[in-house]
Amino acid sequence: MYTVKVRNSIMIAHSLPDSFFGPAQHMHGATYVVDVTFSSEKLDPHNVVIDIGKAKDITNDVLHLLNYKNLDELPQFKNKLTTTEFMAKYIHDKIKAKIETFFKGQISVCLGETHDAWASYSGA
Repeated sequence: MYTVKVRNSIMIAHSLPDSFFGPAQHMHGATYVVDVTFSSEKLDPHNVVIDIGKAKDITNDVLHLLNYKNLDELPQFKNKLTTTEFMAKYIHDKIKAKIETFFKGQISVCLGETHDAWASYSGA
């Protein structure tokens, strides 16, 4: 399996309004380190998994829409618990929609919430 990984970060605010989340049920901020890994069993005709510049640009475009935003105020997250796991899949799906015409491999999005806590989502 071949892989290409790009990294960026975003700062968001949100709340998780359920007692399950303890203090995180109240408004708080998070800075996510975002790793997006593109995987493929074979290289394309240019001997790459995906053009790294294109992977970075697409990732940046998706993250730009979330950076410095209060997720509680965005209509796409109304009545959603925007957990780290949920956000990893959300970012994955947005990236996938932008590359599905030319990339057929697997995408994995990993969000580092702190230096010792990460959540991710992988899918085709």
